[in-house]
Amino acid sequence: MQDMSNTQHQLDQIKVDILKKNVCPDLAKTAQQLVMGAGDPDANIMFIGEAPGKKEDETGLPFVGAAGKFLDEMLASVGMHRDQVFITSIVKYRPPNNRDPKPEEKAAFLPYLLQQIAIIQPTVIVPLGRHGMEYFLPGVRISDIHGQLQEIEFEGRTLKVMPLYHPAAALYNGSMRQTLKDDFLKLTQLLEAA
Repeated sequence: MQDMSNTQHQLDQIKVDILKKNVCPDLAKTAQQLVMGAGDPDANIMFIGEAPGKKEDETGLPFVGAAGKFLDEMLASVGMHRDQVFITSIVKYRPPNNRDPKPEEKAAFLPYLLQQIAIIQPTVIVPLGRHGMEYFLPGVRISDIHGQLQEIEFEGRTLKVMPLYHPAAALYNGSMRQTLKDDFLKLTQLLEAA
């Protein structure tokens, strides 16, 4: 168990560093604020999305729009709450008009995501959607490996990564809802086994 106040302080420092180094100034100009992430700084599960959307930019919190409500619903279905996990995204500013983040924007924010991972030290990392997944599992299609635990060597550590479809996909495709719920169940079984 880590010292929670020190862990939170280290996470807060990342935000200070991003602002000081003026990461992605063009994105910063069009966004209201940085969305660093939220949840338990000592979490076993770390969800990683792509970038904040409109609601996230307004509130400063990750996954609070329609996709976030579905994520909350999935957490509740396995007896969990968002306070028990850590939720963040690769890019910390909302891209204009919710466009996909550019590769150079993801690259600019990646070191800060890696710092978050190093500080939190989650048991399992759960990328949500292909953008969240591609850094950890490049060249792999999410349709081939969603809900399957992958162990990867990463920055000198072995990481457990379980990609899931992005909750937004379930909003547009009803059959995806059940797939996501099934994958979520596998995730909790994995944690119980660990």
